[in-house]
Amino acid sequence: MSIIADNAKRILDDIRQVSLRAGRSEDAVSLVAATKMNSPERIQEAIGAGIKICGENRVQELTDKLSQDAFHGADVHFIGHLQRNKVKYVTGRCGLIQSVDSVTLMELISKRAVSMGTVQDILIEINVGGEESKSGIEPAKADELIAQAANYPGIAVKGLMCIPPYEDDRQILCNYFRLMRNLFIDIEAKKYDNVNMRILSMGMSGDYAQAIAEGATMVRVGSAIFGMRHYDK
Repeated sequence: MSIIADNAKRILDDIRQVSLRAGRSEDAVSLVAATKMNSPERIQEAIGAGIKICGENRVQELTDKLSQDAFHGADVHFIGHLQRNKVKYVTGRCGLIQSVDSVTLMELISKRAVSMGTVQDILIEINVGGEESKSGIEPAKADELIAQAANYPGIAVKGLMCIPPYEDDRQILCNYFRLMRNLFIDIEAKKYDNVNMRILSMGMSGDYAQAIAEGATMVRVGSAIFGMRHYDK
């Protein structure tokens, strides 16, 4: 078994165990393998080991890999910042766009999806730590944004996503995840049209256990499966 396949199986098993320890079912949490900067061959190793969802951050890399059938056997999500002029390259080609943070993006995705005769599932990205360097809408404005989903027939809001600030203090980190969980529950209770809150995407390689304990239904793991990325190459 390759290192990638071994890592993927280990992470999948750990997610099941963490879920059970949190009092949840062993299949309560989905794993998205963050495949940025990995070749189709490496991605296929992970899929062969049980990965069912891959996540791409960059539009050009996504389209290149789709043309190479890199995700054969798995679904693919777009998990990076989506520029308005790149909407046409992603809509209808991913099972889920996890990084929608404005009415403008909602409208553009909706128009593209309607023209294709499809409905694009999306998550609303929350800038849970209020970081200027990160995308996402601030938590206090999420409700107002999500309420407008009913105006756009080409999209379907399926939940929330966040990337919290890097934090050594696990209690502070868990507070961010707990804020997301509370926001998720509050919005779910309002029963907005065109909104079905079933996915809470939060937690990555270094903190997915804490995210699961606080209610994540989806985690995004890259380096723990594929190894550290080398950006200088």
